[in-house]
Amino acid sequence: MRRQPKGRVSESKIRVRYAETDAMGIVHHSRYIPWFEVGRVNLLREVGLPYGDIEAMGFLFLITELGVRYYRPAHFDEVVTVRTWVDKVYSRGMRLEYEVVNEAGERLVTAYTKFISVDREGRPVRLPQRLIEILSEEREPA
Repeated sequence: MRRQPKGRVSESKIRVRYAETDAMGIVHHSRYIPWFEVGRVNLLREVGLPYGDIEAMGFLFLITELGVRYYRPAHFDEVVTVRTWVDKVYSRGMRLEYEVVNEAGERLVTAYTKFISVDREGRPVRLPQRLIEILSEEREPA
């Protein structure tokens, strides 16, 4: 059973483009991954951490793990909502979770991504305490 979101849930609306579908009008499985990026960037912006600001501080987030489960297909011209939330915060990274639903509220996809923080040379670095605090505040206490 999937865990329920804790804390803030960012919602990003996306209209399925024709280029994201196959000949049957069904979204190709690989096209969901960029939607998770949309959700991640919007979530960070909503909590006051625009990704550009994080990069300006000298930090980059690299995806170290991605897991996706497909339940139902999305279709051309359908509006879907990507729900994104912080699941865990680590000293050097975080884990985000995602749920994609259609306009009827039906679950289409669930996923998670794990990130590690690196500097511009690609070396793992500890996140600043303030960044950890902001991300952690977006989670409900367990």
